[in-house]
Amino acid sequence: MKIDNSVVIITGASSGIGAATARAAAAAGARVVLAARREDRISALADELDGAIAVRCDVTDQEQVAAMVQTTLDAFGRVDALVNNAGQGLQATTEQISLDDFRGVLELNLVAPLALMQAVLPAMRRQGAGCIVNVSSGTTFADVPGTGGYVASKIALERLSAIARNELEGTGVTVSTMIPFATNTEFLSSIRAGRADAEAMTSGATFDAPEQVADAILELILTGDARLDLVPVAYGGTRP
Repeated sequence: MKIDNSVVIITGASSGIGAATARAAAAAGARVVLAARREDRISALADELDGAIAVRCDVTDQEQVAAMVQTTLDAFGRVDALVNNAGQGLQATTEQISLDDFRGVLELNLVAPLALMQAVLPAMRRQGAGCIVNVSSGTTFADVPGTGGYVASKIALERLSAIARNELEGTGVTVSTMIPFATNTEFLSSIRAGRADAEAMTSGATFDAPEQVADAILELILTGDARLDLVPVAYGGTRP
């Protein structure tokens, strides 16, 4: 899909991968819709980017999701791409996972992307074209103790994406999965539970810049490929 002059919704756009993707998409000529709860941050970012608008949106609230998509349609008349980037980590062993924390992570990492896909698909079907990119995680490539709850949410998102892609074949709408590796964002500071354990586990790791992930997300929008990962070959991915 051509990015220039397209309309791209990005969730979790207030920082990290979301903000970097917004900047990259705007630089490529897209009109960007910045969706996040931190209105001050997305408003400031929208001021930086030509043609961008900021819409405060808690993606776990279906009414707010519907309102954000309607605002997009009212402003631009179409939705060409959705980047489901908003998400949250959880670090705890299987025996120790709080069920409330697990439900919260599933709601944000899995249910919310589904709600957003359902919200944009009618417009994309009418257009006969569109692209959805769901952001997963490189943690799905390994069975690292303490990551079960988080990985479960992301593996489920990957399978949902693959099945939706098959269901939409022939409509002009593609669904793709982006799988970053460790990335230098606010992820660890915003983890739902187990921050100290997660920081200890990643101590000394080399982190990718969010701009690297943003470039890969734009590549998926351009190509419509099923998936792309930034996981090194040594960890089971395709990155040299």
